[in-house]
Amino acid sequence: MALTPVIIALAFGYLLGSIPFGLLITRAAGLGDVRKIGSGNIGATNVLRTGNKKLAALTLLLDALKGTVAVLIAARWGLEPGIAAGIGAFLGHLFPAWLGFKGGKGVATYLGVLIAFAWQGALAFAAAWLAVAFLSRYSSLAALVAAVVSPVAFYLLGLPAYAAAVALMSVLVFIKHRANISRLLAGTESKIGAKG
Repeated sequence: MALTPVIIALAFGYLLGSIPFGLLITRAAGLGDVRKIGSGNIGATNVLRTGNKKLAALTLLLDALKGTVAVLIAARWGLEPGIAAGIGAFLGHLFPAWLGFKGGKGVATYLGVLIAFAWQGALAFAAAWLAVAFLSRYSSLAALVAAVVSPVAFYLLGLPAYAAAVALMSVLVFIKHRANISRLLAGTESKIGAKG
């Protein structure tokens, strides 16, 4: 596979992934800058802290679609460009150039990429996330557990190239959740639906 399509796909994915939907949606709704409330994050969990469930759901959907669309478009040129676009979209959400490289934690975009890679792997992520979130009420813990389950699921599905890409993204999920992990260990992490 020529390197050029992979680089183009990575750049395309990054540009698409770097669109800060949470920030744009809350501003358009007259709720100000979502980075000034709660965790200061631009993702759906922090948008939920505005008290507007519809805006949080819309943010979740659009952030996921960034990953799905990037992969589906780039995958027309092969496996490697598709994977590169997915990783690019994920990196774009985490480190958007327009926001000083301070983006979200990437969970919705991660899920969107998984959906495009293989729906069965995405289902494994969603099942793990929902189970842990239901039992613990911690979005961060649910994301961390699901990020461990996902690469294993892709490997067991016989998709090693995807499993490797998902494992890389999972490592970044853990890095972006460092503060959450500290709060979970200290018992001070906010639960789902909590404001502030």
